Amino acid sequence: MAPTPSTRLLRASTLALSLALGLSVAACGGGEEKKAAEKSDAPGASGPTVTVAAAAMTNLPRIITASGSVTAWEEVPVGAETGGLVATAVYVDEGTYVRQGQPLVQLNDALLRAQLRQQQAGVQTAEANLARDDAALARAQELKERGFLSQASLDTALANQRAASANLASARAALSETQTRLSQATLRAPVSGLIISRSVTRGQIVQAGAEMFRMVRDGRLELDAQVPETELALIRAGQSATVSSDEVGQTTGRVRIVTPEVNADTRLGVARIALAGSGGFRPGMFAKAQIDVGAQPTITVPTASVLYRENRAGVYVLMTNNHVRFQPVTVLSRAEDRTSVAGVNAGTQVVVEGAGFLGDGDRVNVVAARPPAAAAAASTAPAAR
Repeated sequence: MAPTPSTRLLRASTLALSLALGLSVAACGGGEEKKAAEKSDAPGASGPTVTVAAAAMTNLPRIITASGSVTAWEEVPVGAETGGLVATAVYVDEGTYVRQGQPLVQLNDALLRAQLRQQQAGVQTAEANLARDDAALARAQELKERGFLSQASLDTALANQRAASANLASARAALSETQTRLSQATLRAPVSGLIISRSVTRGQIVQAGAEMFRMVRDGRLELDAQVPETELALIRAGQSATVSSDEVGQTTGRVRIVTPEVNADTRLGVARIALAGSGGFRPGMFAKAQIDVGAQPTITVPTASVLYRENRAGVYVLMTNNHVRFQPVTVLSRAEDRTSVAGVNAGTQVVVEGAGFLGDGDRVNVVAARPPAAAAAASTAPAAR
């Protein structure tokens, strides 16, 4: 049966009413969602409650840590000045501390002593000849004045006297040379210091100039501390340092000099730290140094704000609309309350309380930090039952 005109009109009215109701509900729902989104973006919206503090420029004591090898303050090679002689005695060994002038090695000097006696006799002969010719010249001059001697005879006497004087000078020079070589046959320490190496044995034929010992002058050691070029400018001669080694403990030291050159490959410079005492340290050992460079201006943040994410140190920085962003930093020094960092600027707001529960991009609710006394009281108050 075909629908009547009245039926068709009723169906059309019903359909139109349903569409109108659907559009109204959709419009109301969209408005509520928009209001909820606007409310979530408004300041003070619900989220983790945190406190913030500003990074500040502060003067803090600065300690620079460096490491390197222990070396001799001044190494002195000790060699033979005369050669071709056999070492008959060696008096010292490695690790011996010697005084300046102390005998180290005795060389065979029997031949030199024989030459010395021979040249001493030659000097005596030359002295006698000179005395004879001096007397002959005096008599010739006297006879010449009386007219009993010719000028030629006087000239001969004068020449003989001069030759005898020259022979005496030559004999004395030869004697002095032999005496010097004889004294060099006993090798002595040129300075006071510690013997660190020995390369001579008894019975060895020693050649002139051959190194037989190496010693550390005055036993003084120093640490060649390798310092990054970014921190090298902070180090000055005279600054105090603590030098330590896992094997022998620690000792005090003082920066002696900072070398003007930086290694182009490693970007490291060298600060030479003179050790106050050997304390068991030996040349070639590895050691660490903590150099006190004094108070330096640096950016500091509350220590509680520094966190580690994926083995990287960083802080949560408060951005616009109360969002936070994780900012990696480099920790320079750490104290109980403040930590010196690089990577943020002075005045940057960083999250302190509640930072450990945040993620990058989270929205937070910032509240005022509690006074230290109130925070301590809250932490020690008994829990409510």
